Amino acid sequence: MADKYPEIFVLRHGQTEWNVEGRFQGRMNSELTAKGRAQAGMQGELLAEVAKGRNDIAAHCSPQKRAMHTARIALDPLGMVAAQDARLCEISFGAWEGLNFEQITTGWSEHVKHADMNGFDWQFQSPGGESFDVMRARIEGFLTSLKGPSIIVTHGITSRILRGVWLGHVGNEIASLGGGQGCVYHLRDGQQVMLQG
Repeated sequence: MADKYPEIFVLRHGQTEWNVEGRFQGRMNSELTAKGRAQAGMQGELLAEVAKGRNDIAAHCSPQKRAMHTARIALDPLGMVAAQDARLCEISFGAWEGLNFEQITTGWSEHVKHADMNGFDWQFQSPGGESFDVMRARIEGFLTSLKGPSIIVTHGITSRILRGVWLGHVGNEIASLGGGQGCVYHLRDGQQVMLQG
């Protein structure tokens, strides 16, 4: 349930070069684009409006480069530096990392033939990749370890599972949570509010 965990502010990294190219990044990395850096700046402005002057907030970040770059930009207005935590890494896509949707559906046609490719579950079926249960367990472990209100800079799928666990969602409820770059999700009192410029 949501009251198990402290107040959090969740940020997805800004747009990257591979986001533009439609490539699955997972544990691999590509650089933020100019738009991605601007999105991180917008997140910093949003955080400054709701969190500036609060000395009870910690900051945590995925150790992946695109998330760390976003965190540096977004936390600058608050004068904060995020502690890295590997539990905030993006899902591992195994053999699919670095590939685009067409390459995946062509190269693994039998593997994905019966999957709902527009859904959420298929992303956890990559050869050598991370399962939903494993990913959820590491996210629950991270949330349980929080000592108080926190800013969290992470990735698209990780953000959805993180927010879903915090809200007490299961299955399709997590799949239905929105994503988005350049915004901040504020979760407290059992509710999620999306802050955007």
